[in-house]
Amino acid sequence: MSDVAAPPWTITAESVDAPVARALFREYYTEVADRYFALYEGRRARPEEIDEGVAGHQGAVLMPPHGVLLVARHGGEPAGCAGVRLWDARTAELKQVFVRPGARGLGVASGLVGAAEAAAVRLGAERIRLDTRLDLTEALALYRRRGYVEIAPYHYGDPYAEIFFEKRLAGPRRSGAGAGRPDGAEPTLTR
Repeated sequence: MSDVAAPPWTITAESVDAPVARALFREYYTEVADRYFALYEGRRARPEEIDEGVAGHQGAVLMPPHGVLLVARHGGEPAGCAGVRLWDARTAELKQVFVRPGARGLGVASGLVGAAEAAAVRLGAERIRLDTRLDLTEALALYRRRGYVEIAPYHYGDPYAEIFFEKRLAGPRRSGAGAGRPDGAEPTLTR
């Protein structure tokens, strides 16, 4: 048995222009594009398709004062990200929830979503919405476990938005103590 404590989990706000954010966005787009093209075209995404997806990311919407990008780390190493932005004065939108494969199954995604919900409340939102694809079954299960309910589409024209969810947010500590960290402790939110 070791006397050394496990490195801490942290969730921090990061600039969308930070190298860690760019790396996580690229990994996110690579995974979702590979899964999409495997399902519908029987192939992996081509590098130019990944480049196009990353270039098309509107990172400015995840910047203060109307948004935030959160990065989860374990022992200082980036494990995943989630973004939140204001859709309107009372509604936030959850964006780009991603966890690196080596950190999956540890509660990182739930911690990121909890931290995103808390950030949405700080932005003034009363509810948080999201869209996703039907083939992203792990994401669908996560959102349902966290209390999101399926709603009618709240926007149109995005071919990748196949299912829509919403969750009401009641206050600054919506999900209880420890909702933002995989190990149940309070998250460290820094800028």
